Amino acid sequence: MKKILFISLAMALLIGGPALAAKDELRIYIWSEYMDEEWMSKAFKKKFGYKVRIDHFESLEEMMAKLQSGGASQYDLICLGDYVFQAAMSLGLVQKLDHSKIPNLKNLMPRFYNDYYDPGCNYHVPWQWGFTGLLYRKDKIAEKDTRSWSLLFDAKSLKGPFYLLDSQQEMIALTMNYLGYNPNSYKTDHLKKSMELLIKTKKRKNCLGFKGGVGARNEVASATAHASICYNGDALRVIGENPDNLGFSVPKEGTFMFLDCLAISKQAPNPEAAYKWLNWILEPEVGANISNFVQFATPNKASLPYINEADRNNPAIYPSPEVMDKLFYLKDPGANMKLLDQAWTRIKAN
Repeated sequence: MKKILFISLAMALLIGGPALAAKDELRIYIWSEYMDEEWMSKAFKKKFGYKVRIDHFESLEEMMAKLQSGGASQYDLICLGDYVFQAAMSLGLVQKLDHSKIPNLKNLMPRFYNDYYDPGCNYHVPWQWGFTGLLYRKDKIAEKDTRSWSLLFDAKSLKGPFYLLDSQQEMIALTMNYLGYNPNSYKTDHLKKSMELLIKTKKRKNCLGFKGGVGARNEVASATAHASICYNGDALRVIGENPDNLGFSVPKEGTFMFLDCLAISKQAPNPEAAYKWLNWILEPEVGANISNFVQFATPNKASLPYINEADRNNPAIYPSPEVMDKLFYLKDPGANMKLLDQAWTRIKAN
């Protein structure tokens, strides 16, 4: 019955999606708390006349599953992580961009206009960039103990409760990097050892399991957990509310860097509204508004003068060259995706 219901829902999304969209409405599928939605929606409607409808996802796997089930026809714009973008492009879920409709692309920093996964921004517009680290309670954990991922992976280190990140490729890659392996290699023995370490870590009494970045952040803020793997912008938003008790650290082994982007769905109900949005977010002050709210770094060079000074000088947002050297991108696993799926299923099941 569940299978029949799923198939029926997928068909309804596939067939009914475009018809349900209003011509004066822009639909966006994005992470939760990834912009000041009230301000952005009102400002966009005032300037261009389009209502903005925003739906959220809490994991990249959830997002991709919905898009492949027909959900792509329900949205004009989709927020994609760099390695997931590669998969979405190969699956034909996004459309090639008409640069004549996005003149503000000139405002991007060259490194983000020519990023590794889509040089020249042929299919995407960069949104925000950042990295993961350890969000921790300073009233429970000493700063020196957060300088290595062994805080989580070594059973002798942390005695208090903690969360792992509920993101398949990101969590496995981070573990492989900690073990000294290439996080994008997926050699069978490397993947096996990463899987075994994650299962062993998950089974410890003080491990609370896996949770998305926003959810885990809130658990640390409320003291339910003493530490969690967390995206830097998510961490900084709660640290700002409780700087005496909360801290953020990038362990010495390094971590992954992400570049999130917006792409127009191949089956976008309202692509013209999507183009208006893409060009609008690249305006200097609009781009700064996004970054000032989420406390992630902007890829927009023209926005930098409008970024809050404290954020612009915060190494947890714009890191030092030494920290940048420790950050790595995740790449589309391609044919290794099946191995990743199998490993993640075993990790979750044990």
